[in-house]
Amino acid sequence: MFPPFDEEPAFEYCNEIISLLDERKLSIEYVTEKISTERIENGIMIGVLVAENSSGEKKILFTVSGISRRINGEFQNAVFVEPVVSSAEIFSALEKNDREIHLLTNKINSLDGKNCSSLILRRNELTSESLKKVYSLYHFHCFDGKVRALNEICGNSLPPTGTGDCCAPKLLNFAFKNGFAPLSMCEVFYGKSSGSKISGHRYPPCDERCALILPEILGVEILYRDKDIIVVNKQSGILSVPGRGPEKQDCIVNRVKKIFPFCIEQPAVHRLDMETSGLMVLAFTKEAHRNLCRQFEEGKVEKKYIALLDGILAKKNIAQSGTMELFFRLDVEHRPHQIWDSVYGKKAVTEWKILDVEKYICPDGTKKNVTRVLFLPHTGRTHQLRLASADSHGFGVPIVGDTLYGRCEPGERLMLHSCYLRFEHPSTGYPMEFECESDF
Repeated sequence: MFPPFDEEPAFEYCNEIISLLDERKLSIEYVTEKISTERIENGIMIGVLVAENSSGEKKILFTVSGISRRINGEFQNAVFVEPVVSSAEIFSALEKNDREIHLLTNKINSLDGKNCSSLILRRNELTSESLKKVYSLYHFHCFDGKVRALNEICGNSLPPTGTGDCCAPKLLNFAFKNGFAPLSMCEVFYGKSSGSKISGHRYPPCDERCALILPEILGVEILYRDKDIIVVNKQSGILSVPGRGPEKQDCIVNRVKKIFPFCIEQPAVHRLDMETSGLMVLAFTKEAHRNLCRQFEEGKVEKKYIALLDGILAKKNIAQSGTMELFFRLDVEHRPHQIWDSVYGKKAVTEWKILDVEKYICPDGTKKNVTRVLFLPHTGRTHQLRLASADSHGFGVPIVGDTLYGRCEPGERLMLHSCYLRFEHPSTGYPMEFECESDF
């Protein structure tokens, strides 16, 4: 994961904690009885979050990874953040099946893996049952004041062991629970260096666990951020910018402004349809906003999209690749639909490349043939790619899940994803290139 907040101030506090540990002015204490020798020798991540309350008062929060250790001692009037779920609660949840799981393991080992498939199956069932019970205990306070269950965040699938016990989710959960706005966050490894971690080095939140839950806690998946810009992976189903009415205020712009209070009032420089997912760049400053808007207006920004079209384009004698020019305008009687108009319509130029024909599994379990297409829009017209696909002047084959120009089955989404974005950094002029794979 890319570090969601500026690391520098928090990094200094991490180093101060490490110095105090080395000087034995702070100490690491084990808070659980069941600690393996291997784990005792392992190092830990030390995390610091610098935050402020509604009155602008700064607070330093710090913690360590896992549930078995804590830091004792006074430090900068800071608050040590305890695990989201205590070790006692976790051991209690595991207790019911723990003895039987160990007995099964011993029996499996004694048989050397022979004729023990039923034992392994039973052990797996008990292990899954125990893990589900543990994960049902995890709930996280999020950017919008709501509390989300880990089971809800992970879609009721079992996340990796230890999910929710890293520093970042602990710190952010505590901050949002207590009304603090994050300013700076950093995690530093401390202890015996290994092949993957070096003591004293800082590391971003992990891809294995934190990447599953931090986008839900923060409201956005941050792919890049500096003092001028932020690049996010917008999820399908959320607006890019606020609409009219209170029910249309939840959007990427407002979520970014919520967790980055220094952001300008209007940070959006482009937008994706609510049902489209993928890459969006927003500006933190007026200067960056002005520069990026000019790049979009002058066609200097390179964009690529992946789409699944509801049919086989080859059957319509559509070339493997090419460029089309179409003309559309707003259908004022059926907003927000766009309609073909060769006289008054605005020109939309779209390059395409057919990638593959594949089987698509519908929400009801049935399968159908779809065509995977790479789109490179050279203009930025409203619904440009949806119309290039669905309109008879284009392919005449709508994108799967299109609520406006095709059909969307219950439980389905628009299969359109912004997968590539290239522009010049508004301050440095350095080329910035981002890729983000679709989840379909």
